[in-house]
Amino acid sequence: MTKADIVSQISEKLGIEKGDVQAIVESLMDEVKHSLESGENVYLRGFGSFIIKTRAEKTGRNISKNTTIKIPAHNIPAFKPAKVFVEGVKANVKVK
Repeated sequence: MTKADIVSQISEKLGIEKGDVQAIVESLMDEVKHSLESGENVYLRGFGSFIIKTRAEKTGRNISKNTTIKIPAHNIPAFKPAKVFVEGVKANVKVK
């Protein structure tokens, strides 16, 4: 499912114009992004949490030059689904 599909589904369900729904969806994503960029986690009860994970410094390899390189510690965004969300997926989606 793409962002356009989400906008279409919400527009049909609520009877709101697609342009308005797209603005709302874009605003939600912008707020989540800005919150994470400012160091704040985002918690959406019943859906999940957008959190910041810290990756430790580690040693990697540059295979083409056969040298080792240091990969510095860094933060990455991550999503942790809510327990209800996980249980719903487990119950409704068949294993392929």
